[in-house]
Amino acid sequence: MSTNELASTISNLILILFLVGIPLYGALKGVKVYETFVDGAKQGFEIAVNIIPYLVAILVAVGMFRASGAMDILTGFIPSSLRDLGITSDVLALALTRPLSGAASLGILGEIVTSHGPDSFQARLGSVILGSTETTLYVVAVYFGAVNISKTKYAVQAGLLADLVGVLAAIVVCRIIFG
Repeated sequence: MSTNELASTISNLILILFLVGIPLYGALKGVKVYETFVDGAKQGFEIAVNIIPYLVAILVAVGMFRASGAMDILTGFIPSSLRDLGITSDVLALALTRPLSGAASLGILGEIVTSHGPDSFQARLGSVILGSTETTLYVVAVYFGAVNISKTKYAVQAGLLADLVGVLAAIVVCRIIFG
């Protein structure tokens, strides 16, 4: 048995252990497992319905941002010093889109990989940026909206600052590792 087959077998066993073990443990503790599962599913459905307006709002904002040409205007003013670091307009577009939408930024990364190649510096930098940052505004809109938190000023500031640090760290790390 190869290492990959062994790892696959172990992960399947762990998954089965969770699927069987958690309900069994609950039943042994006297919890009404099925009723508790149905109550949780109802709550999940209510949350999903509550976040739909926030989700639509953020998706429309991202679409308007890209379709209006604002993204092209912002990325058109890249100083040559940033270009020397490998920060092209598409990488900058990825960094600007990431706090808004994970799907949109993943689409931009796909375009970077297609146009520059998967082993290019831009693709590697984009991948590290994607992994080092969060969809801050999406998270604030959807998750904070789901639990009715309206005072999000400091959370947005802290999240965007963390995204900026993630982008800068990604640039530094990629320059050190990939040249």
